[in-house]
Amino acid sequence: MHDERAPYDPMPHGPAEVGVGPWPGGEQAWPSGEQYDPELLREGDRRNVVDRYRYWSMEAIVADLDTRRHSFHVAIENWQHDFNIGTIVRTANAFLAAEVHIVGNRRWNRRGAMVTDRYQHVRHHVDVPALAAYLHALPPEQGGPVRLLGIDNLPGSAHLETMEMPERVCFLFGQEGPGLSEGARDVVDGTFSIAQFGSTRSINASSAAAIAMHSWVREHADLSGEDAWRG
Repeated sequence: MHDERAPYDPMPHGPAEVGVGPWPGGEQAWPSGEQYDPELLREGDRRNVVDRYRYWSMEAIVADLDTRRHSFHVAIENWQHDFNIGTIVRTANAFLAAEVHIVGNRRWNRRGAMVTDRYQHVRHHVDVPALAAYLHALPPEQGGPVRLLGIDNLPGSAHLETMEMPERVCFLFGQEGPGLSEGARDVVDGTFSIAQFGSTRSINASSAAAIAMHSWVREHADLSGEDAWRG
């Protein structure tokens, strides 16, 4: 027997909805604070956000995230409209990257991002040299300069499992299949690979991105507070 569904639930016969409905008690009971969005308080908040940000406006969420962003960046070459780009952006949001950089084509497939790109600073660069110049020129007060490291199984690549992870770093990922472009290999400050033990030559680009970002978190992120464990 199914639990009784709320009258505002647009899927009365499907699985329980994500999020929360209108703020209980009506407008008279609304919480005070500039971070709250009146429309969300009135209609409910079904976004894919942690409970801390329920009923907050998008601008308020971004402003709060900006106070805590980490010092690593993520960059993706976009020559083939790779479906992995959206997933990488979503992971970058989860691990709170400083910025995400799209290199090449300005347009990219946002479906896998699950709207997380709205909460992430996303920059476009025409090519990898332009990206490298931007990262290297960042002043210290903006988290720079930032090293650009490519992730690919190339001869001479460092091993992620044994290398010393820079705190100010940008991870550059190539397209699914071909990996980093030749132009990218000539410009990056170095490359590293992820240990593999099976028969396939490479793992999925979005999986590699998640591993790299989590490795940075394990080494450099502050895990002492409850804010680190959000879900």
